[in-house]
Amino acid sequence: MTWFKKGEEEEKGGKERREELRLSDTLWVKCNSCNEIIYRKVIDQNLRVCPKCNYHFQIPARKRIECLIDSGTFVERDQHLVSSDVLDFKDLKRYPQRIKESMETTGEKDAVICGEAKIDGQPVMLGVFEFSFMGGSLGSVVGEKITRLIERAIEKKTGVIIFCASGGARMQEGILSLMQMAKTSAALAKLREARLPYISVLTDPTTGGVSASIGMLGDIIIAEPKAMIGFAGPRVIKETIRAELPEGFQRAEYLLEHGNVDLIVERRELRQTLGSLLEMLRTNG
Repeated sequence: MTWFKKGEEEEKGGKERREELRLSDTLWVKCNSCNEIIYRKVIDQNLRVCPKCNYHFQIPARKRIECLIDSGTFVERDQHLVSSDVLDFKDLKRYPQRIKESMETTGEKDAVICGEAKIDGQPVMLGVFEFSFMGGSLGSVVGEKITRLIERAIEKKTGVIIFCASGGARMQEGILSLMQMAKTSAALAKLREARLPYISVLTDPTTGGVSASIGMLGDIIIAEPKAMIGFAGPRVIKETIRAELPEGFQRAEYLLEHGNVDLIVERRELRQTLGSLLEMLRTNG
């Protein structure tokens, strides 16, 4: 009958359109700033930065490490640590299911990668958040890995660099997540007592418990251009204070103007800048 054939043809056409859309998504990227459609390979070759307007896309943690460190120097630490469901937490999904899905999506065990490396010849302990893993949320494993990273830096007398990209504390771990703010902050206090440098690099977005702890405790705080940085989101703040927010509020440039960050550095210049800072701080430490 014709209506059955018509339905089959529509279903087939819809499937072809979906496959075409998925194919185009893998080949082309729309810039969130200038709305230009750009060939994905061009974006990737440019360190995930728009060649038209200099917009900095989010970049996977391992890709960031690859383009930042001296080749072959990164040694990952504590990669075996995995989050557990201590609170038996469930929202729309159970917590273990969310962990499993994030592992499958990102290929990572949790939301931060930690290890030791060299940047422009300077030894450093490096931590890089993976935002695609549950929004880079700060949970027990993230806090433990960062604390161990800092303790290892004190033992080896090297500086620490942490690239932050997070939506804040991991609600599925409740108070255990909030405790990581104090735990990592205490570790950074010991690093300062040892007169070793800590450089915090804030990327888009850095919010919530991460911005309220390790994000803003750097001896030097660097931000990527136009990165959103703050505690609560602008919509929440606007509704709370019932007033219009200034233009550019919670963007890196606004924070630089008001003294909350020290430098705004483009991604292609980060390696050289960090290497120079590590050398200067080590010499003067």
